[in-house]
Amino acid sequence: MDLLQAVWRDACRHIAIEKSAALIAEHVGSLLPVGFLILRRLDTEMRRLETVAIGASSEIQLKAPARTECTDEQLQTLLDWCRRNGTTSGHARGEDLLLTLLVPAGVNGHVLAGPLMEDDRPLGVLLAVALRPGLFDAAHERLFRSLLEPFSVALGNDSRFHELARLREVSEADNRALLTRLGRPAIADTIVGTDRGLRQVMQRVAQVASTDAPVLLLGETGSGKEVVARAIHSRSRRAGAPVVRVNCGAIPPGLIDSELFGHERGSFTGAVGARKGWFERADGGTLFLDEVAELPLDAQVRLLRILQDGTFERVGGQKALTVDVRIVAATHRDLGRLVAEGRFREDLWYRIGVFPIYIPPLRDRPEDIPALAAHFAWRSGTRLGGFPLAPTQEDIELLLSYHWPGNVRELGSVIERAAILGDGRSLRVAASLGVPAQAIRSASVPANPESAARDEIPAAEILTLDAATTRHIELALTKSGGRVEGDGGAAQTLGVNPHTLRARMRKLGIDWVKFRV
Repeated sequence: MDLLQAVWRDACRHIAIEKSAALIAEHVGSLLPVGFLILRRLDTEMRRLETVAIGASSEIQLKAPARTECTDEQLQTLLDWCRRNGTTSGHARGEDLLLTLLVPAGVNGHVLAGPLMEDDRPLGVLLAVALRPGLFDAAHERLFRSLLEPFSVALGNDSRFHELARLREVSEADNRALLTRLGRPAIADTIVGTDRGLRQVMQRVAQVASTDAPVLLLGETGSGKEVVARAIHSRSRRAGAPVVRVNCGAIPPGLIDSELFGHERGSFTGAVGARKGWFERADGGTLFLDEVAELPLDAQVRLLRILQDGTFERVGGQKALTVDVRIVAATHRDLGRLVAEGRFREDLWYRIGVFPIYIPPLRDRPEDIPALAAHFAWRSGTRLGGFPLAPTQEDIELLLSYHWPGNVRELGSVIERAAILGDGRSLRVAASLGVPAQAIRSASVPANPESAARDEIPAAEILTLDAATTRHIELALTKSGGRVEGDGGAAQTLGVNPHTLRARMRKLGIDWVKFRV
């Protein structure tokens, strides 16, 4: 019993299987007449046996060939023998064809061979080579068989360790290639404006990052909610774990449970295998639920459960699973209004909105535009032309005159388009914006909507229908002080049903909250 405990301890303690094999060979050397324990991994795809570890119970050194190639017939013979879970013994170079296949060339003497299995899957083979001529007796064979299970565990752990190392190298290579194409020094997004327009936002990020409290990011589309979410993660104790982004509005309703919580094989048509959901993939890290307001009510119920107790079940599963995930949610919608309309659960709102952070739109922080433009110009120039670009003072003035309904995302697109129009050698900002600078100044919507009511539309300006509708609704909201319905509300002013007006405002991206007085 003491021997088996020592074998199990050394089999599971060391990541390097070579060290485990050497220590176990020392333990069994006094009880089993072996000179060597040879561990060979079975690679069914490449049809070969690979020697991965040799443990010597004496000072004798042995260097066995690394690989033995197998024919299809030999591989099938080997697999059948492994699945029978039987051991075999004999002289290594004798008439036993199976031993001839299992034992590396150059190894002589009497051999015991046993399969190493994991969940009925053959992993490899363990060989015990006698220290002196003679046959192993029944007691020796029983002792040898007791070594197969711990060595199977050690070989399985070793295989997973090397597979993870390989995947990490592939992932790092992909990340380096991606960063090269994007012209970025690091994979994390740079936050521009931390000492200016986003100063208060970053102060709140610093307050909440070290905790595990759920965070709700509020702000218009394109204002940088994902960048702030990653900043929260990178400053938390979970920084070494994954941060996983899920766009809740992009998941088809019928697949929401499968995407978030995973599914078991056969749970629905097309489920050919078990699959982890986003919660399991983010275990130990941060799950960023973007556009959380787009989740249907039934999915909100299941989300509330996992936020309350951390447990869930995969689709088609019977086992309750537990995860440790920090939630950062984001939306550009007015959750209070959605709750009042019965389209978002009030209890879920309270659960995800423990620490709300409002990210102001770009038009409310124009002081950040020069730095953002310089950042995007540097990145676009490096990626397109091989050297960084910089906006001129005229470019900056032109950018400052624009309203930026698409916020930081639109600014990044405009700068990249300007770099493309300049063939990667210069920025053509005016051409990127699509109209002369003077027309842009005339057409831009002022930060104060009340001034828009007083401005006359230039005779040369022709707005699109959506733009004209947006301006008209904003004027009505300005007059009503942000009230949508009721006496004096925008809907009454415009002569439309309040529900129709809200639907049109959602389509046009109009946030009525900013018009409150």
